[in-house]
Formats: sequence, C-alpha cells, structure tokens
Amino acid sequence: MKTGTFVVTEADAESAVLRDVSDGQIHTLGSNPDLEVGVAVEGTLAPEPPMDVVWTVESIDRQFTVAVEEHDEPPTQQARETAADQPVGEVTTRERAGTGEVHVLTVPEERTDEAVADVRDDEATVERAARLGVERVEIRSEPGVVSVRYLP
Repeated sequence: MKTGTFVVTEADAESAVLRDVSDGQIHTLGSNPDLEVGVAVEGTLAPEPPMDVVWTVESIDRQFTVAVEEHDEPPTQQARETAADQPVGEVTTRERAGTGEVHVLTVPEERTDEAVADVRDDEATVERAARLGVERVEIRSEPGVVSVRYLP
C-alpha cells in the first residue's frame, strides 16, 4: 500500500495514471474511479496481485483541483525587494503565514512573459501545489520579477 498525494496525469473510462507528488513514482490504475486529468488526490493505493504492477484506489481522503491563474496585480513589495536582492535566474522560496509558499523568480526583463507562461504551463506547478495541499496558484509579475503564490 502507498498513502500520499497524487496528481492524475492521464485518464479515460477504463484506467488512470497517477504521479506521486513526493517521489515522482507513476502508478497505473487498473480501473478509473471517476478521476479526471489534473485532479489532485490524497489517498491510499494498493498494488493488484499477482504482479503488483497495476494499482487500485483503496481510499480517497481528499480530491481537489488546483487553479493556476495569472493576476493583473504586481508582485508585493516584499517580493520586489527579494528579487532586487538576488541575481537574474535565481529563485527564493519562503513560507506564507498560514498555509502555502511564495516563490520569487528574478528573470531577464524581456523574458518576463515567457517565464510567466512557463510557470503557468508547467506540471510541476500543480504538483507543488498538491504537495503543499493548496488549491490555488497565483502568478504576479512585472518586468524582471515573477511571484508565484501557493494559496489555500
């Protein structure tokens, strides 16, 4: 058995593929208990005998979708100050008060939009949110600064 948080990477009527957000291990389900691509699942999986290569869902404790959104608001003053203190290409991660994290990326000014798109479209963004147990990712930017807020 394996208990953890998983993101559904593929799904059809007969099966689904889940990736463990902690270790990256892939689990193919022998049947699909009505899961959809992109959904995060906290629960327990069990291998199906005799070969133990296909898995089944033993329990689902929580199922949620992570919304990844770009916001018109600029990064906070704290995020701008963090970016000003780090070289281009660096990322600073800090915990939020309560639940979640904030990641501040310093990027070349002319590549800010590209960096925002990369964060928005990266599966790792959803996996990180699922690992943190949050349902919302807010991306704020201004030239040279991208702030990624993982929020409950």
